Order: sequence, then C-alpha cells, then structure tokens
Amino acid sequence: MTRTTLGSTIDGRVLEPGDPGYDGARTVWNAMIDRTPRYVVQCAGAGDVADAVRFARAHDLDLGIRCGGHGIVGHAVPDDGLMIDLRPMGAVAVDPASRRARVQGGALLGALDRAAQAHGLATTAGNVSHTGVGGLTLGGGMGWLAREHGLTCDNVVSFEMVTADGEVVHTSAEERPDLFWALRGGGGNFGVVTDFEFALHPETGHAIAAEFHFAAAEAGVPMRRWRDLSGAAPRRATFTVTIVGQVVALGLVWVGDPAEGDAIISALRDELARDAEPVQETIIPMTYLELQTREDDEKGHAWRRYWKGHYFSALGDEAIDALLTREGPDLPNVSLQAYGGAIADVPDADTAFARRDTAFEFVAASRWSDPAEDEARMSAARRYAAALDDYASGAYVNVLGDDGAAGLRRAYTEHKLARLTAVKDRYDPGNAFHLNQNIRPSRG
Repeated sequence: MTRTTLGSTIDGRVLEPGDPGYDGARTVWNAMIDRTPRYVVQCAGAGDVADAVRFARAHDLDLGIRCGGHGIVGHAVPDDGLMIDLRPMGAVAVDPASRRARVQGGALLGALDRAAQAHGLATTAGNVSHTGVGGLTLGGGMGWLAREHGLTCDNVVSFEMVTADGEVVHTSAEERPDLFWALRGGGGNFGVVTDFEFALHPETGHAIAAEFHFAAAEAGVPMRRWRDLSGAAPRRATFTVTIVGQVVALGLVWVGDPAEGDAIISALRDELARDAEPVQETIIPMTYLELQTREDDEKGHAWRRYWKGHYFSALGDEAIDALLTREGPDLPNVSLQAYGGAIADVPDADTAFARRDTAFEFVAASRWSDPAEDEARMSAARRYAAALDDYASGAYVNVLGDDGAAGLRRAYTEHKLARLTAVKDRYDPGNAFHLNQNIRPSRG
C-alpha cells in the first residue's frame, strides 16, 4: 500500500508525514489534538472523495473528514488513518434570482457570508467565519439569523454526498427523503457531503451588538430581567450572556433595521438598570459581515481548548444563581445564546435535529496554552457544567465531547435515535464513518 497507488486516481494532492504541507493539514483548531494520519487526501472534487473512501475501506484505515477543523474532539484527524481534507473544495456560487447558494463541502462560513451579502442575501451561518459549513450544518447550525430564518440545516434544499461504498448520491425532500431528514442534524454519520444547496434570504447587512456589564455578585436581578425580556423579544434580536471571570455581560445581537434595534437595546438597558447601573456598556453598530467575524480568534489554532454544553428549555431562578456562582480557580468562560423563534416553528419530526423547545444554549469553554494546565482546566469546566446538570434539557451535538452514548441521548430523543440508526443501517452498515458523534448501526 503506497501513496502511488492512492495518488494514481486522485486529482488533488496526497500527503504523507514529512511532506511539505502535511503538518499544516493535520493541525486543527484545538491544539490538544496532535495526531498523525498515514495519508491526507486534499480532494479536488467528489470523485477524489469517492476514491479516498474506497481506498480507506479497502485497506482498513480509519476515515476522518476535515473542513474547518473546529470539532473539539478532533475527529477529523485519524491517527495512522486517512484524512479527507475538503478545504480545496471551497467554492460558493450564488444565484440571486432564485435566492439559492451552491456551496462545496470544504467551504468556510465566511465564504458563504461574503458571496451571499454581495447580493444583499444571507442564511444562518454560525458566529465564527472560519468554521466549516459542513460540520456546522450537519449538526444543526445555530447563528445570529436562526431566530428569524431557522437553523442552518433548516435552510438546506439539497445535498450531494459520497456514501461508504464510494457512490455519489443526491438527496432532497423528494429524493431519498430518509437521508435528507438524517443529514439535517444527524452529524457526519452517513457519508461525506460534497455539495450543499441553501435557501437565502434578503438581509441588508445592518447589525448591532450590545452588552451591559455587571459584577457576578450583583447580576442576579438584572439577569432575571434579561431572561424575561428575551422571551418576548423580536426574532431579529438574539439575547446573549457572556461571563468572563467575575464579570457578566448581558446583552443582545440585532440584525436588521438599525432604528428598530436601537429601540430594543434602549428598552433592555432601561430594564437592566432599574436597580443598579451597569459598570460598563458597549453598543456597537456594524455590518453583518463584521458581526460574522467579530468572534474570530486571531491566535486560532494555537490554543488548547475544552468545553461542556447544555440546552435549557427554561432558565429558572435557581439555574441563574448556579450560573452566577463563580468559585474556584481556572473557571471557564460562559456563553448563553437564546433560541426560539423560527427554530421552534419547524415541526420536531421534520429533521434529525432535536430539542427545538430549547430556550437557551449554554457553553462553558476554556482555552489555554500550557499543557501542564490540561487537567486543571478540563476539571474546572466539568465541575462548573455539572452544577447545572439538574436544570438542563439536553445538549447540542456539535458541542459534545467524548460523551459516547450518553451524549447522544442528550442530543437526540429515543425516537430520533431509532430513526437515525435505520438510516445508518441503510447507508453505512459497516460504520466506516465512525469518527464523529457516532450513531452505531444496529449490527455494529
């Protein structure tokens, strides 16, 4: 088994350890991931993907699928396996007349945002521009437009996918509807998606981000008021909380008419300041494209990372108190982002994505650079998240770590897991695609 054998059928590049570009290809967003694939296949098209899949299966190699590389567990990087690197397949084509975008499987969210905004259009596309379209979409896809237009997966019109047998198939609501259902939220369990077709929506490109800062010890009453206002907020407003150290930032992100946004933000400030003035406030008008890049991390792949997440169907007073109990060293940063709106409009049975009754998504995230801190940082994040277990109603599959079957039960209902297993049985009965939040085939 040699690179010559594999490379004879590949239009892109095949890399092995020691080759120029190999180390860059295997480096992902979490610097804790340091694995060495036997081969990295930088695919030029769906044909390359199909050939790479067939080769890996013929030689019993684990398959990892790499796009943005943001998966916290690093499933994209199979040790001594074959990595399918989709990043050369990053094209985005927008048809403004039909309000559709064709997006290759290796594209990043920023490419989709820029291409769509050139025509005054957009679709829900995460919060960080260097995230891969594929991973985000297949897990569901939250973003600043989700309350207005639904999750990213709700906006997919069709997929092109390479199966475990190396066959290129297409799926939509009318063609292979079982697969179409599963790909909208079921993760990368069923094949390698090489092309997405998205519905786009008119968006003029105006946005505002507002934050009002309080000391954690004083934030209980303001946060309750923030929660109550969130429940009645217009769909173009996504209420947010960020906690760093002992500082709690209560706010929202608005996408739409600036005058309407200013009015919503003013009402939020007045309500939060009824008892005490915030210690700091920031209100920043920006373009939608600026909003989509403001959380990009300049150090990118240099940080070691760990996170834990929950869904909350409600955020009661006790849950708020637990969130604001910030004790001990190495505390993770916290984010809360409101769901509801168009997310909840989609009938639960329509997609594999579950937990559409979610009110807020919670993530406790740590990042650091010294490997000696690994255990302390991860343990602190686990403890903090565990204090909220009793208030949680599930979890987002894209935030799961090495949680195994227990994690899947948090992400999906029993009924959806059964449906997903049936689709897995049909398209990947041998579990070739197991480096993911794995839904095992019934005989696996």
